[in-house]
Amino acid sequence: MQKQVIEFGGEPVGIVIPDADRLKFIAVKYHVIDLDEQRFDTPDQVRLAIRDLVRSRNTAPSAHV
Repeated sequence: MQKQVIEFGGEPVGIVIPDADRLKFIAVKYHVIDLDEQRFDTPDQVRLAIRDLVRSRNTAPSAHV
């Protein structure tokens, strides 16, 4: 497998590249930076992790300063 662009919500947010029989995610958008350099078995696992990350941020209570 070669590198593959990962989109979320119709927007490119990173790429996956082969790395030791897995796929390493390279984030190109700040809102997914927490997943940068994590390894996954499939591109779909990356998309699920992005979805879960975005959902967790959207449901987290915001701190008021």
